[in-house]
This record gives sequence, C-alpha cells and structure tokens, in this order.
Amino acid sequence: MKGINKLWIALVVLALLSPLGLLASGTAWGEWGADEFSAMLGYVPQGLARLAGLWSAPLPDYTILGLGDVPGYILSAFIGMALVVLCAWGLGRLLARAQ
Repeated sequence: MKGINKLWIALVVLALLSPLGLLASGTAWGEWGADEFSAMLGYVPQGLARLAGLWSAPLPDYTILGLGDVPGYILSAFIGMALVVLCAWGLGRLLARAQ
C-alpha cells in the first residue's frame, strides 16, 4: 500500500505543476499538426497528410469553450489525468479479478 500512496503523491505533485506548461512557448513536443510540419520542414509527410483529418481532439489546444485560456488549460490537464487514473484503476481491477 505504501507504493500506491507514493504514486498518488507523485500524481498530485504533477497536477500542481501542470500550469508550468503555460510558460512554454510554441507547441508541445510531438504534438505537431500538418501546419506545424509544413512550417518546420517545408512539406507535410504523406502519411500525416492522408490521416490528418482522421482524429479530432476532444479538447483542441487544451481549451474548453466558455473558459479563458489559463483555466481551460488547467481544467483540461485535470480531465486528462482523471481519465488516465480511471483507465489505470479499471485495468488494475480487471487484471486483479482475472487472477
């Protein structure tokens, strides 16, 4: 149980540090769309161009309609963390039940 408590503490610390992302300029590493690739490379890779419209983010640019940029960014971080925790908890329950 001690290990689980340490994981919860680490998650809370990361949640409290999430607003630091507001200080960064540009986009997050690896979260580039076709327009960013075009600006960085001068072209868009074929696979990306073909699949670019396949997925639409539920919270694009980490914003929530009706909230300002900063509150939307922080709330979207908490929503993302809550989804990860729920998925990990559910998977843990399924795996524990299977044994």
